[in-house]
Amino acid sequence: MSSPSGSTPPQPRRGAQTPEEITRDRDKKSKPPIPRAKARERIAAMETVSLNKRLVALVVIVATIGGFMFGYDSGVINGTQNGLEAAFDLGSLGIGINVGAILVGSSFGAFIAGRLSDMIGRRGTMMLAAALFLVSALLAGAAGSSAIFIFARIIGGLGVGAASVTSPVYISEMTPAHVRGRLSSVQQVMIITGLTGAFVANFVLARWAGGSTADLWFDFPAWRWMFWLQAIPALVYLLALLTIPESPRYLVARGRNEEALAVLTRLFGPETAQRKVAEISASLAADHHRPKLSDLVDKGTGKIRPILWVGIGIAVFQQLVGINVVFYYGATLWQAVGFTEDFALQINIISGALSIGACLVTIALIDRIGRKPLLLIGSAGMAVSLAVVAWAFSTAATGPDGNVVLPGSAGVIALIAANVYVVFFNVSWGPVMWVMLGEMFPNQIRGSALAVAGFAQWIANAAISVSFPTLAKSPGLSVTYVFYALAAAVSFFFVRATVQETRGRELEDMQG
Repeated sequence: MSSPSGSTPPQPRRGAQTPEEITRDRDKKSKPPIPRAKARERIAAMETVSLNKRLVALVVIVATIGGFMFGYDSGVINGTQNGLEAAFDLGSLGIGINVGAILVGSSFGAFIAGRLSDMIGRRGTMMLAAALFLVSALLAGAAGSSAIFIFARIIGGLGVGAASVTSPVYISEMTPAHVRGRLSSVQQVMIITGLTGAFVANFVLARWAGGSTADLWFDFPAWRWMFWLQAIPALVYLLALLTIPESPRYLVARGRNEEALAVLTRLFGPETAQRKVAEISASLAADHHRPKLSDLVDKGTGKIRPILWVGIGIAVFQQLVGINVVFYYGATLWQAVGFTEDFALQINIISGALSIGACLVTIALIDRIGRKPLLLIGSAGMAVSLAVVAWAFSTAATGPDGNVVLPGSAGVIALIAANVYVVFFNVSWGPVMWVMLGEMFPNQIRGSALAVAGFAQWIANAAISVSFPTLAKSPGLSVTYVFYALAAAVSFFFVRATVQETRGRELEDMQG
């Protein structure tokens, strides 16, 4: 029935759509949904625009001083062993115990720091590590007996262990996902810089004094000054930590959302900060309990979470390939096969420089090709180069003076292969292991998982390092390096079978 002339046209019933709304909704439905990856790219682009690059740079620089201290404290022992042997009348076992003492502290430092970082914060734990570095440097240099020296090195080890697990996770929690890999890799650059810094300092002090056991300033031998010099960067680290904020992930886990919001606002701006606080809260336990060690057990199965076993495997394999034999015993190793102390210390510096260059390659590649490919490349390269080192040492003979000698070109081949091995390690397992441990675990278990994985890493480090002086004599260097080569080969298949790529993923998206 038509409307009378001049009457109001019929209105759509309540709740019905107008033709314009129907057309708009049809167009909307015809557009494909934005893929999750594309959505992440848009978020990353927004974060890049509002990112406080100065604060991020400050955070990375200060946190990685912990990596420098980690490297320096680990490397300073390389070049002091002649002084320790003379001062404390040590044999090969005694040298192994004095060198390995730091690793006892490091294993417990890593375990305690993982849990402590969930209690007093990432920054608070790093400040404690800085104080331990300072005390250890002063006490080790002044040690009047092997027992006091071992105690001092255990204290330093607590700091090394704490810095080794806390600095990477702090950087991961303070930086955006699209650059997290390269910024976290700076930690390894600083570790190697610390090692190289220790090698350079040891070389300069030994040459200045005329040998590591010769007297230097105030009639103290050069090897003692090698330890005392470490107090300077330790103090710088402690003071610099006062300038950076606490991790927002830790703050949210402790229920301090307003403080977390303030930190995230400084980093990314207010809009992104609000979203991130909500995402972090949603990623934690449903009952909002604070992170604890028992979270590592899957409540559904009653078994340890599989992701923890993967983390432990990565941590242990990084040490089973024998890298710290080069870092801790490089000087004495090359002296054992015929090089002078002065030249052996120079070789350490060359290895350190090559390591830094390799880490710079990692920084360029890690957020482009990913973590897993780098680990696979490193495993294959280390297996081959270590096998060549093992072959070179199998040709060794005993010289007229009773020392080991590599005949013909075997010494040069061993030296080149060892440095190729160092390059492959620092392109891959050196930095990537720490990057992955800092980012692969879900927020709820990150601190606890790092405690366990870090503890396992340092126990493996201790086992390899303490056993080396004995194994080098029997069954010998060649067989020892065959074991390291086999470990590198096995690590290839472990990574291929168990490791999941984490490149570009937000920390709140990590599963396990």
